[in-house]
Amino acid sequence: MYRCRMLFVLPLLLATTPLVAAEDALEACFGCHGADGMGKADPMIPVIAGMPAAHIEEAIYAYVDGARQCTREPLMCETVAALTEAEVSAASEYFASQVRNYNLEEYDKELAAKGAILHERHCGACHVPPHDEDVDYAIGIPLHGQRPGYIRYAISAYFGGKREPLLETMAHEIRQLDPDDFDALVNYYSSYRAGD
Repeated sequence: MYRCRMLFVLPLLLATTPLVAAEDALEACFGCHGADGMGKADPMIPVIAGMPAAHIEEAIYAYVDGARQCTREPLMCETVAALTEAEVSAASEYFASQVRNYNLEEYDKELAAKGAILHERHCGACHVPPHDEDVDYAIGIPLHGQRPGYIRYAISAYFGGKREPLLETMAHEIRQLDPDDFDALVNYYSSYRAGD
């Protein structure tokens, strides 16, 4: 009887092991990104809520491979380096399922209007809002509702060659921008209000 019970319980224990590992991986992510994926107090921690899982995975592996540098936050590279493929998938699916709210960041309406034009001209073909029905199929991640400090940092990193664009198209579009355009784009993405 005892043996029969063990034969029944053992598969359950084995089945829960990946779940426990995934929960541990999520706990490591929650420390910076929060359980809701909206990021914590640091304005340089990006919002990852509502980002398609494939894009989250791609970003994680870019840190692992060194295509993205952890110059500001070494903990990110240390954390993702320790994750298994299953944990990366579980974390990506989890944060993709979170709703992206907006950060209630203040923004300049005139700059946001200029940024909207720049977005349509240079970014809109690949980057759609997180509520767009095609967000899972978009080439780029949703930038709308992202933290202003992080957006400014990321654009500057691509512009300055500290981050590798995934596509030559992106590299081409970034080269068309002037440093003065960055503030306009940042204000445009900060103006995002979920449901608008």
